[in-house]
Amino acid sequence: MTNGQSVYSSSREPVVQLESVERVYHLAGEDIRAINGVTLDIWPGRMTAIVGRSGSGKTTLLNLIAGLDAPTQGTVRVLGRDMGQMSEQERLSLRLHHIGFIFQSFGLMPLLSASENVGVPLRMRKLDVHEREQRVAEALAWVGLTERAHHRPYELSGGEQQRVAIARALAADPALVLADEPTGQLDTRTGRRILDLLRRMVAERGVTLVIATHDPQVMAEADVIHELRDGRLVETRVKQGVAFPAR
Repeated sequence: MTNGQSVYSSSREPVVQLESVERVYHLAGEDIRAINGVTLDIWPGRMTAIVGRSGSGKTTLLNLIAGLDAPTQGTVRVLGRDMGQMSEQERLSLRLHHIGFIFQSFGLMPLLSASENVGVPLRMRKLDVHEREQRVAEALAWVGLTERAHHRPYELSGGEQQRVAIARALAADPALVLADEPTGQLDTRTGRRILDLLRRMVAERGVTLVIATHDPQVMAEADVIHELRDGRLVETRVKQGVAFPAR
């Protein structure tokens, strides 16, 4: 895999910028403020955790960053681009070429092998067969699953399925990876292994990683923690020794 995101990772600008972001849903005649006036920056080459109780707005925030949802008010900038000024096709292209996704439920297609699952985003990008196969093989080797390449999800453990999901995210060389409770369905020991792999992804690949989580292991490992409560950002904590460029 080439390290295509390294140019942006050396930038002195945040990968993600949220300014006074609100997301209001209208349900049964009532306004539900899922995100309420959030302003924060996510800096390149860091592991950032978005934490909070269920219903605090973590997943909504990830969806806004991914361009899968639009804020009711405020501005979301990703990789220097204002998501609100982009067409749906432009947002789709941004996700396809620059953003990787890791889900709690793994998100694998049950009838496809591990290697075929990893290759799905590359097929969507219409990469030629040789480059696609090379990237898939390298990504599976990176997560230690070369020997499981032809196994389908039901033949893999939960930890192995999540490693396939990580390989799928990495194969496209994203600048930004969004992970929604990536250890949520795993036991503590397996979750620790996945977390170690995610930390390697940041350290070795220069990826900017944003994790929505309530896992204490993830919170202990993260460089930055943004805590949400009822849709509001109530606290930001930075790990000792983690520095950020001056803006």
